Formats: sequence, C-alpha cells, structure tokens
Amino acid sequence: MSLNKINVKNAVLLVMILVAVSFRFVDLGENYQWANFTPVGAIALFAGTYFNDKIKAYVVPLLILLMSDVLLANKYTGSFNPYYSGMVLIYASFALMVFVGTLIKKVNIVNVLAASLVSVLIHWLLTDIEPWLTNPVYNKDITGYFQSLVAAIPFEKSLLIGNLVFGALLYGGYELAKTKFTVLKKKEKLAY
Repeated sequence: MSLNKINVKNAVLLVMILVAVSFRFVDLGENYQWANFTPVGAIALFAGTYFNDKIKAYVVPLLILLMSDVLLANKYTGSFNPYYSGMVLIYASFALMVFVGTLIKKVNIVNVLAASLVSVLIHWLLTDIEPWLTNPVYNKDITGYFQSLVAAIPFEKSLLIGNLVFGALLYGGYELAKTKFTVLKKKEKLAY
C-alpha cells in the first residue's frame, strides 16, 4: 500500500486514541474514588470532533471500549466475557459523548470544557438508571433515582477529571501536531 492511500490524519488519531486507552489498564489499587478516572469519555469526544467519517467517529471509541472491557474482564474475573450490569446504558452514554464531540466545530478550551461537562452529565443521568432500578437500597420512585445520582457523584467527579486530563492531552496534542505537520491540517476524506 502506498503512502498516498493511507489517511495520515486518521492514522494519527487512531494512534493517539490507542495510547490514551492504555491508561485504562493502569492499576489504581483499592482506591475506588478513582474508579471512573479513565480516558474513555475524552476519547469519545475527541473521535467525534476529529474523524471526518462519522461512522468511524462512533465505531472506533465504542470498539476500543469493548476490546478494553474484554481485557479488563479477563484481568479481574478470568473470563473474556465483557458483559456487566448496565453495559447498554454505559455504551449509549459514550455514543452520546461522540455526538457531543461532533458538535465541537472550533476546538478551544471553552468548547472542550463545555463538551466534557455535558458528556459527564449525560453519563451521570443515563448510567445511574440501572443501579436505581436494580439496587434494593433505592426507592423505585424519583427520590430513589436522585439518591442514586447523589451516590454517584464521586464517580462522576473522577470521570470529569479524566475527561479534562485526557481531553487536554488528546485535543492539545493533536492541535499542537497540526501546527508542526501540515498533512494533519488537510481535510482528508480517504479511508484508512
């Protein structure tokens, strides 16, 4: 395959995403307050912003999430079954984060920060439906849902910090690379 057929922009985006997702495998020990400190939200936003092909924008982060879930399931359970309770709502929240990323037309601190906040809000509201409905601790009315939301605040705080840290690295790194490598400035429409 010649270099003319390789979409350099997509290749760089994919490498950056793969490097970021490797941080999902950093063992934070028994410190559960950092349980949601991951790059996945930032990856979803980043893919939504930069992939010209919006199908890739959704497929790449969700597939990487699934593959890393398989590996993490094996690490913690000895099984390659990535299924867990609430998985559908979690994946839906990350798909919506990709959509939020597509809304970023001008990359700057304010827009990335706003997208990070909105994506955490989406994750918080969607992913706490499952514990509310299945955990007997919570009433099955709106007050129980709010109790579930309150209990999730530390986890969502970690997700927000992850979005901000990894978002700064991904967006900042790519924008810096665009200033150094003119090939990344072009709006390429080729598939990789």
